[in-house]
Amino acid sequence: MPHSQTACEDFADHFRSKVNAIRSNLQPVHNSNPSRSVALSLPEETLESFVLVDAEMLGGVFSQANTTTCLLDPIPTSLFKAFYKFFESEILNIANCSLQTGVFPSACKTAVVRPLLKKSNLDPKIMDNYRPVSNLPFLGKIIEKLVFIQLHDFLNEHNVLEKCQSGFRTNHSTETALLTILNDLRHNYDSQKLSVLVLLDLSAAFDTVDHQILIDRLRSRVGLSGTALNWVHSYLTDRFFFVSMDTRSSGVHEIGCGVPQGSILGPILFNLYMLPLGDVIRRHGVDFHSYADDTQLYIAVSPDDLEPVNTLLNCILDIKLWMAENFLQLNQDKTEVLIIGPEDKREMILPKLRNFKSSQCVRNLGVLFDSELNFTPHIRNIVKIGFYHLKNIARVRPFLSLASTEMLMHAFIFSRLDYCNALLSGLPKKSISNLQLLQNSAARVLTRTRGREHITPVLR
Repeated sequence: MPHSQTACEDFADHFRSKVNAIRSNLQPVHNSNPSRSVALSLPEETLESFVLVDAEMLGGVFSQANTTTCLLDPIPTSLFKAFYKFFESEILNIANCSLQTGVFPSACKTAVVRPLLKKSNLDPKIMDNYRPVSNLPFLGKIIEKLVFIQLHDFLNEHNVLEKCQSGFRTNHSTETALLTILNDLRHNYDSQKLSVLVLLDLSAAFDTVDHQILIDRLRSRVGLSGTALNWVHSYLTDRFFFVSMDTRSSGVHEIGCGVPQGSILGPILFNLYMLPLGDVIRRHGVDFHSYADDTQLYIAVSPDDLEPVNTLLNCILDIKLWMAENFLQLNQDKTEVLIIGPEDKREMILPKLRNFKSSQCVRNLGVLFDSELNFTPHIRNIVKIGFYHLKNIARVRPFLSLASTEMLMHAFIFSRLDYCNALLSGLPKKSISNLQLLQNSAARVLTRTRGREHITPVLR
């Protein structure tokens, strides 16, 4: 796609119209059904203001910050960090002024958006195949981080966060989330029960968050008040963006909803926005786990009692209604269902789930789950992609240094072997033998070990 000012404007209009279309299709009716209203427990502890920071704390945040430079930054971030000590007092004054007054600097509220193709094999001429990637001014991220530290400590101290949410949390990851789910699914399998796993799909969830609902939720459910709540309100409102490609840019457009993507606070604010969802699901007695906006429901079903399936369907209906009330769109057409258990028993449940996309293998947070939980499709996929990249690396290996080859191996081979590999624990040796073969082959290419030589000493 040509990088012109017109193209930039077209992308800006496309990204805005997508969010506006989602919100206009939803017609929230708050408290329209008292039976679905979630009991609200007001927080006993509140966070009224943020503590002013000292030079030591600010210096620590500065030193750990990424060196990514935004187009709106006056100087490169690396240069900014190198000469930080020369204007430390000025930066400290700006940060503390923001914390004390409850006002986020307006100069840090504009995002530079770059369209990124979702997958390399998609048609670059279709705008729906692109996702907006935001970049924000460096100083704004520093102030965000100072607020994040205090807000994060408050949330952990008072156990505010959803315990079944693993996204953007310390000591949590996609691997811990999937291990939790897999453990429950295997327990059902061992108990001679079927499992129904539902992967909910949301459209542009981060971009459609309603600011007023979020502010009300932070006040009534989380416990923010006073200057702290005013700061978050200032942070969310009066934000702008423009699309930039190469040296071309669109006009500046206002953002009326959503949490800033590419920001420090955006993910945790989204988690807090989604807090009531856990109550909606628990009221039906359905197990669930979330990672950011990816929520999974799962139940155990006995072959002679399919009532839990009806419970699951009622739960999904309530979730859809709750999401509509909160300007979130659930895509039923893209919501996937996986039935886990013996094939002859799986057929008994399929008719009840005919309105959903059901298959024998689904991609779950980057891992292929199958109906037998043997991960054969996942392992086959890793090996196929791994050997494809290894073949290409082997062609250029004579021209690469050891360090450069190691970098490529980690990026294309070992990162895939390591990702969520705890899920493969306990599988028969035969099932993972091809993974071992891929690792051995990668080690041979890396170390230039001949095929006739044993690779075991090299791996040690």
